[in-house]
Amino acid sequence: MSNWTGLGIGTKNSDGDWIEMFFAEENISAGDLESSDAAFEKVSVSDDEAPSSLPEAYLKLHLLSYRLVKPNETNLDGIFGILQNVVWTSEGPFSIADFKKAQFEARKDNRHILVHSIDKFPRMTDYVTLPDVRIADANRVRLGAYLGSGTTVMHEGFVNFNAGSLGEAMIEGRISQGVVIGDKTDIGGGASTMGTLSGGNDVRISLGKNCLLGANSGLGIPLGDRCTVEAGLYLTASSKVEVIDDKGEFSVTLKASKLASRSDLLFIRNSLTGSIQCRPNKKVVELNEELHSND
Repeated sequence: MSNWTGLGIGTKNSDGDWIEMFFAEENISAGDLESSDAAFEKVSVSDDEAPSSLPEAYLKLHLLSYRLVKPNETNLDGIFGILQNVVWTSEGPFSIADFKKAQFEARKDNRHILVHSIDKFPRMTDYVTLPDVRIADANRVRLGAYLGSGTTVMHEGFVNFNAGSLGEAMIEGRISQGVVIGDKTDIGGGASTMGTLSGGNDVRISLGKNCLLGANSGLGIPLGDRCTVEAGLYLTASSKVEVIDDKGEFSVTLKASKLASRSDLLFIRNSLTGSIQCRPNKKVVELNEELHSND
């Protein structure tokens, strides 16, 4: 665990409260930082302590998106209670009350302010841009997302805060809060990973290297390397799975949770019986090298 210091520049509402803060990468250090510029706010955080203020929360989100810490390696407990809903616009961030005034003044001047969203989290790309990733729709990647070098997030892909990819990845589906996927892993179109923010799920979902979640599939257990979930199959912890051995013979039926974190597994649905089956995975996922060359 590390201690971090950042020099931030932010926005306050009309009541004098911070509503957001930006940290340039060169203004973040694992040691101490000082500046004589009054425009900067000095902020310090520790990975093992939860943020206690909005500037601290923003510094932690920047640490994730700059790849200075990995998902689940810095304490974010209580962050939803610290962040407030902000109107993110073409003219910058506003508190909801302040935006109503700004919108009225803009209309009087025959101007239109474009509202991108009303949310606690801004787009990552408004704060952190990485030279070696591609993001087709910036609205679908929140600040605090961790995107490994070579990652591509397609138009319908989504990456939440405190989640992401540790290497090259193709993200056409949803990576929920707390979920981490490994190098050369592909999240297919419409696929979903189960997060821990709601629904009572307290198991952190992860995928290892060279894995594939087929289109419109879902994952509710962690898996190791070289695993595949076929298109349309949502695998939850309580799903009953027929285990098929390497000779193609039935072995045992058990809950999917019993197969958590194992490698080289192929999950399919038997088209005749409708049962979920787990077989040895004999095919390794390989991503298109030209597609993931984001230099």
